[in-house]
Amino acid sequence: MTTETATRLRDLHTRTSPLILPNVWDAASARAVEAAGFPVVATGSSAMAAVLGYEDGEHTPPAEMLAAVARIVRAVGVPVTADMERGYGLKPAELVERLLEAGASGCNLEDSGRDGLIDREEQADFLAAVRAAAGADLVVNARVDTYVAGDRTTADALIRGRRYLEAGADCVYPIGLADAEEIGALAAQLPINVLFRPGAPSLEELAALGVVRVSYGHGLHKAAHTYAEGLFAAVREGRNPYQ
Repeated sequence: MTTETATRLRDLHTRTSPLILPNVWDAASARAVEAAGFPVVATGSSAMAAVLGYEDGEHTPPAEMLAAVARIVRAVGVPVTADMERGYGLKPAELVERLLEAGASGCNLEDSGRDGLIDREEQADFLAAVRAAAGADLVVNARVDTYVAGDRTTADALIRGRRYLEAGADCVYPIGLADAEEIGALAAQLPINVLFRPGAPSLEELAALGVVRVSYGHGLHKAAHTYAEGLFAAVREGRNPYQ
């Protein structure tokens, strides 16, 4: 089933109708996304770290993150792609083995860490090793962090994106990008994932620009958590939280 679900996920990346991924943080939110009609569930590392009691930035022990991914996979009947930051210190073969054991059909892997942007060739080698270990069983979304940790140029994002695709990635994810013209310039040459956030083009506009995938990162969890905080404050103040 692993290759089959990965193929289903891979086939949903098209330039005419982008794959929309409202990132989840636990089994309950995953079931809600599936019930809303989405064909794929995507985890968000920042939101899941918060739910598990850790700071974002690979502070979550890999066993805990992968156990959470496995619970999500068991809870839904659609492919699950897991945000794995940069692998939580696992070697590529072990990372792939444990993702497949958890039942994941895809993963996000980013090219920056606690010390900043990682050398392009080092990251390409890492992605190539992941691809060699996974074969066709994982859809690899390679995050490009030049807009948040690099020189913020289209040229640099294109160089990294092309290199990561050569190394075996299926899609690239230039995070921090919101300008429609720049998104279009990248999407014309690379299959890209765009983070939907305030100020980003609409989903219709992103589809017209040729984006193949749109994700929501930690935004939905942050909104849900802020709403929950309001409920708790109402209870503490003696107000009816349901009004």
